[in-house]
Amino acid sequence: MGWIIALIVGGVAGWLASMVMNRDASMGIFWNIVVGCVGSIVGNALAGPLLGIQSTVQAFSLTGLIVAFVGAVVLLAIVNLIQRGRMR
Repeated sequence: MGWIIALIVGGVAGWLASMVMNRDASMGIFWNIVVGCVGSIVGNALAGPLLGIQSTVQAFSLTGLIVAFVGAVVLLAIVNLIQRGRMR
């Protein structure tokens, strides 16, 4: 059951991050879920040591959603920088 919640929270976090980073038109639901789940891993890796926040998306919590969202935004920012460099 935990992985289903992780996918749902990852999808919501990825969708919110794509809206904030103005990439919603280029991403589908699958990539929103992927970005949200990978963003959750990135967010937990950054928030744990830096801020002392231990969260998970396997059991829904607001802290887990926020950490996943911030991680997804960071991930999309890195992707934007890489894609911008390739176009030039």
